[in-house]
Amino acid sequence: MRQRLGTHPIVLVGLMGAGKTSVGRRLAEKLGIPFVDADHEIETAAGKSIAEIFADHGEAYFREGERRVIQRLIGNGAQVLATGGGAYMNDETRARIQDHGISVWLKAPLPLLMKRVMKRQDRPLLKTDDPEAVMRNLIDKRYPVYALADVTVESRDVQHGQMVNDVIRALAQWSGWETLDHD
Repeated sequence: MRQRLGTHPIVLVGLMGAGKTSVGRRLAEKLGIPFVDADHEIETAAGKSIAEIFADHGEAYFREGERRVIQRLIGNGAQVLATGGGAYMNDETRARIQDHGISVWLKAPLPLLMKRVMKRQDRPLLKTDDPEAVMRNLIDKRYPVYALADVTVESRDVQHGQMVNDVIRALAQWSGWETLDHD
């Protein structure tokens, strides 16, 4: 798998709570390549948390910074890159991922997402009276776009190691390996 990747990143997409960071970190370790969390890189570049960026400048400002950071990260060779839930919604970001990486959608059902996201208080989009309605709306908007990813893996409530194995199996079966340019 590592050899087949060449210089291409594996880019994890999906809603908050799908497991992009926790699965991504373990996937990178298993493949012996770096793990990069785009949200962490955005916070480092901005010198503030994502919640603070949203509060100070709004979502549009955050999304533009996210686009620039992911564009930079995509060029860093073989790695596992966990993106924020909204990153793949940007046409330019999605095209760049398509051209330079392998996108993997961690597709999770609403009850599992809610169980996970309600454990944390740092989700700016969920600071509302009805977070489940927000998540339902995000599913309606984003799942058709996430479905454009190269590979889809059903996120389940199992140990992370099992999810890593699911991702590796799905990547091994991906028919697009021949289309990757190996420079």
